[in-house]
Amino acid sequence: MLPIIFVLPLLQLVILSNAATFEVKNIKFSYLDNDRTSFSRALIDKFEASEYFNVLAHFNSEKEASAAMLKGNIDVILEIPQYFERDLLKEKKTNLSVTINAIDGAAAGVENVYINQIVQSFNKNATSELAMINGVTAIPKTIDSIPSFWYNETLNYKTYMVPGILVLLVTMITLFLSGMNIVREKEIGTLEQINVTPIKKYQFIIGKLFPFWIIGFGLLTIGLILGKVIFDVPMVGSILLIYFYTGIFLLVILGMGFFISNFTETQQQAMFIAWFFVVIFILMSGLFTPIESMPMWAQQLTELNPIKYFVEVMRMVMLKGSSLSDILPQLLKTLAYAIVMNGLAVWSYRKTS
Repeated sequence: MLPIIFVLPLLQLVILSNAATFEVKNIKFSYLDNDRTSFSRALIDKFEASEYFNVLAHFNSEKEASAAMLKGNIDVILEIPQYFERDLLKEKKTNLSVTINAIDGAAAGVENVYINQIVQSFNKNATSELAMINGVTAIPKTIDSIPSFWYNETLNYKTYMVPGILVLLVTMITLFLSGMNIVREKEIGTLEQINVTPIKKYQFIIGKLFPFWIIGFGLLTIGLILGKVIFDVPMVGSILLIYFYTGIFLLVILGMGFFISNFTETQQQAMFIAWFFVVIFILMSGLFTPIESMPMWAQQLTELNPIKYFVEVMRMVMLKGSSLSDILPQLLKTLAYAIVMNGLAVWSYRKTS
């Protein structure tokens, strides 16, 4: 118990203190340059020079940009109109279209502020340059950016959080129940009695875990109902797709709980170990802080985090209306995780008959 009580909390403190942050950085930025002039290029250079934006792509059409945002590949789309430089020079005013992924309303608000600051800085420089070109005193000119917040128009933080809280609810309850159930059998001495019966190993494991698989669906159902009734969270995508993915994810969590129970002797030990992994998985899943703002080593660790994929899928399906093809990468990784975890759980369980 001493390593569990002292060593594991120290590891949590060291890892999570460095990984968890509320600072919005490495914003995935893309643009459509319909003007293709020196001034439009200069504006893009402003974003490339910023430490907050990571300019990833240039799209030739709104359809391509929208598809990339739907898949979660980009966070911001800046569209420069065709006559950007001409209008700025002659009309002294022009518009920029800015599309922001606003599932995380707080992050979207910060991103919008960053964008406005860069545009206003460029506006001042453009005013001076145009004045020098014309040989006249600088005349103030205006560039208006018109933001369009997708998937969360009101920037409601609950819209962002509720799908993640559903993941938290389903994960914690099913992991703790499955982990402590087997350990309780050890504590009261009934596990040895079961081990000497003719029942097969796979029959025993399925019989123990299947009820918690059903409980997980029940928790998800209650959470979806409460999210809609109380918080009015949009459910744009397919509910059946959510249940399908959840069924696979629950196999991961139940396998993990069974695996933990095979190496613990008391319910306290099982609870401590399960809680240790749950805290790290949840805080490094993108539930509370954006993964893109974590250090690179922490971002790489999140690839081993199954809760990360569940959080992504819940938000993609509920808020974006993503289809099976959109969540296929997360689905395949979760399925592989389920096979590995349940394989380890079955392998580590020793039954004498």
